[in-house]
Amino acid sequence: MQILKLDPRALKDNPDDTRRSKSSPQSDALLLATVKAVGIIQPPVISPEIDGGNGYIIQAGHRRVKQAIAAGMEEITVLVVEAANDNGAMRSMVENIAREPLNPVDQWRGIERLVALGWTEEAIGVALALPVRQIRKLRLLANVLPPMLDHMALGDMPNEQQLRTIAAASLDEQKEVWKANKPKKSERADWYNISRALSKTRMFAKDASFGDDLAAAYGIEWVEDLFAPADQDSRYTTNVEAFLGAQQEWMTSNLPKKGAIIEVNNWGQPELPKKAERVYGKPSKSDHVGMYLDRDGKVQSVAYRIPEEKKKGKGGAATAGGLPETDDTVVDAPKSRPEVTQKGQDMIGDFRTDALHEALGRAPIEDDMLMALLVLAFAGLNVRVDSGASDTVFGPKRFKRHAARLIGEDGRLAFDGETLRVAARSMLIDVLSCRRGMSNSGVISRIAGDAIGADNFLPNMGSEDFLLCLSRQAMEAAAKEANVLPRQKVRETRAALVDHFRQERFVHTAALFAPDPQDIVDLIKSGEVLDGDTKGHDGRDDNSAEEEDVDGSALGEEEGLATPEDEADLPDSADDAPEAVDPDEEQDAYGIAAE
Repeated sequence: MQILKLDPRALKDNPDDTRRSKSSPQSDALLLATVKAVGIIQPPVISPEIDGGNGYIIQAGHRRVKQAIAAGMEEITVLVVEAANDNGAMRSMVENIAREPLNPVDQWRGIERLVALGWTEEAIGVALALPVRQIRKLRLLANVLPPMLDHMALGDMPNEQQLRTIAAASLDEQKEVWKANKPKKSERADWYNISRALSKTRMFAKDASFGDDLAAAYGIEWVEDLFAPADQDSRYTTNVEAFLGAQQEWMTSNLPKKGAIIEVNNWGQPELPKKAERVYGKPSKSDHVGMYLDRDGKVQSVAYRIPEEKKKGKGGAATAGGLPETDDTVVDAPKSRPEVTQKGQDMIGDFRTDALHEALGRAPIEDDMLMALLVLAFAGLNVRVDSGASDTVFGPKRFKRHAARLIGEDGRLAFDGETLRVAARSMLIDVLSCRRGMSNSGVISRIAGDAIGADNFLPNMGSEDFLLCLSRQAMEAAAKEANVLPRQKVRETRAALVDHFRQERFVHTAALFAPDPQDIVDLIKSGEVLDGDTKGHDGRDDNSAEEEDVDGSALGEEEGLATPEDEADLPDSADDAPEAVDPDEEQDAYGIAAE
């Protein structure tokens, strides 16, 4: 190495210089002012020509040499070094990256030149302190149309997402799109429309339920997205039809018992069969499972149940929920929108019932409280018994299996305290329900749940499905309680609440078990019946509104009473009626809770 003073005009530019894009006028003006004020502080590096010439080639400092010429300097100090075998390719690459970030196109061209000289991607990454993934990402620019690359080299670069889309398209497609969207001179390219015209739907391997065997059978080839985070499975395919076909075959082969493949509507939501009711709580054995593909091609499932056929009244007309049809000519004033919709009330009923059953199975309950709850349970609206006090049929007999645990081999009662507790808990779980419809136990289940602390077993209701059922006022009240700032639009407030309640538990006040005081008053009044008022009747209050809600109208003799021949139609075993869990399987859990 030696130091010389040479005329900057006699120095030649390096044809293999890494930096091809022009520097900005502002940076050139700043460098020129610095050269005029203090001169060139760090001498440029040059080397003799290796092709037989007598001149010198600039290895580092092209901008300094140009600004020295612009400043009118006659001589500058330079460092003369021997020419490298690669004509300074790696040295130029490192020098330009360290001084000012290179344009991605210039980086790619420099990397391709190093690869042509025998450098591996790993060696280039070590030398440039870049991850190998970044090297491979830059090499994707080889798939970009050359005219596009030339325009990018001028400083007009698309963002990473747009560049990924462009590089994934074929050259023929890029050529057609570039021809239609080529910018005029001195104008920026419309990379948004260019990438949108070249974009293709991607189906990701992380959303696939099928394995490699089905992927090979359908001819699916996975492509790795090098622009995605390195710690994620970024494989994808653009063969949408093959991907969806493999997903459909996997669903067909893996349908659960009582499962079915259902369609989705225009909004990507599952379309349940007619009269089906979606189950938002814990599904039972009798519930159905619908499997479908969402908009991303991912397999999703939803639980639903098919309600029983509605009974007909005396006149033969179908009744809704067991209520007789009436001709009401009174026009009520329009009511304000409730805080929770009917669908939300259905969800609350499911949540309450699951929480009540879980509390009955696990929460500590004293023996006297347990027996009191058992008495309450048989006063529920959904409990029907073959009464011996009259000929009226009150309902099916489902409780033989619980009574069987208390009977010994000699036909006499034989049980210990733990067996009695387990049977009582199982009986309560079968009887008490907060679900809306025929199985609703009424205020009885609310009193029982409040007594045993079933509020602690309610699930997190901060999901989008439930928040969709709240009115704007109710949602803003929930946001205020959770210290979440309400947004201008309802859907934005809902999204903020969903995000907030992912970490915290939310239970709407309308879902708590505390009963309505008026319902308590009505329950107490129903017990204040004189003996004289019940003589000549079947033991029921004919004016009971609660019983009418469940049974419709009182059963008359002409409708036919339950006879031994009709008992086959009444579910008297666990398999004939909906059951969340098998009591025999939970006997150990009930025993632990009883202790």
